[in-house]
Amino acid sequence: MLHKVLIGAAIASMAISGAASAQTRGVTATEIVVGMHTDLSGVAATYGVSSSNAVKMRFEEINEAGGINGRKIRLIVEDQAYQVPKAVQACNKLINRDNVFAFVAPLGTPMNNACFKDQFAAKVPNLFPLSAARSMFEPYEPLKFYGAASYVDQIRAGIEYFVKTKGKKAVCVMYQDTDFGKEILEGAEIQTKKLGMKVVEAAGHKPTDQDFTASLTKLKQAGCDLIAMGTIVRDSIVPYTAARKMGWTDVAFLGSAAVYDLVVGAAPGMNGFYGMGLTEMPYADSASPKVRDFVAAYKKKFNIDPNIGAVYGYVAADITAAGLKAAGPTLTIDSFIKGMESIKGYQDIFNGPPVSFGPNIRQGANSSFLAEVKDGRWVRVTQPLGF
Repeated sequence: MLHKVLIGAAIASMAISGAASAQTRGVTATEIVVGMHTDLSGVAATYGVSSSNAVKMRFEEINEAGGINGRKIRLIVEDQAYQVPKAVQACNKLINRDNVFAFVAPLGTPMNNACFKDQFAAKVPNLFPLSAARSMFEPYEPLKFYGAASYVDQIRAGIEYFVKTKGKKAVCVMYQDTDFGKEILEGAEIQTKKLGMKVVEAAGHKPTDQDFTASLTKLKQAGCDLIAMGTIVRDSIVPYTAARKMGWTDVAFLGSAAVYDLVVGAAPGMNGFYGMGLTEMPYADSASPKVRDFVAAYKKKFNIDPNIGAVYGYVAADITAAGLKAAGPTLTIDSFIKGMESIKGYQDIFNGPPVSFGPNIRQGANSSFLAEVKDGRWVRVTQPLGF
């Protein structure tokens, strides 16, 4: 009788343990399933493809080394083509069909924002999105983790540098009339007010605009000597080169990390253009052996050179892995949050700022550096700047 009772108790205990494990979505005894919605076919596909490649690469390295606490990581990538409706569909699939544990490096400000409500209702963490909008870590949400300076603070740091170090007096803004562009405009307004100044003039444009003559004329007539750019790739290159061709050379153009891109740096006529950087650019001849090794490994695996999106994806996967390891063998959402909050002074291989989290701290770092295009390459100008 006692033997039967003990067997029954053991079976009951196993059932309870199994039920507890089943409650943690995307987690089994041998596997952790994570998801990524990104752009593989739209206007931001260069970022989406490269970042998803790098996330895969880092997780595969971890799996080949034995995984994390006995589990391998399986990544499911969904294409949202940088469109909000497709992002919502992709998120719903990852949450409801694939039952993922977390999202890693999801791309795009509006796409992340559109997924948050359903995602957090299902208790799916959002880890290191490829967006520097403040909504990636504000308002406070236990399941949001973001590792770098916001667009607002990037442009604030750059403006402060140019005003205090270079004597700039007439700050203006050229920006996409989007959520992203308005973050740059707001950052410029905040910082100029703090410095006892004001934004002299602002010119908005649609992301699809091709001609910036009217905007440049407006800003030139306003006497701007520093233009904060709420732009990305093409809408950075075209107005900058047009301004230089029209002989407007006594004005500095400053972008956020959104312009800190290999394509922008390598475009003809971009010498002297400034952007705020978060990490080293992945050049094959980097002074850093770790960066050189990364570039070589990425190119060998994917037969293409990595861009800055690959750097962001690799770092996102690496910090995610650090949080999973710190969570311990019994992986739940609560243990994962505690594991993430235990990360202090994390340092990536790309010379990015140290990243630390804690209870109620969901932005891991808040510094960026000024970089300048010189002879087709981005060159760091300053040490980290921040608040």
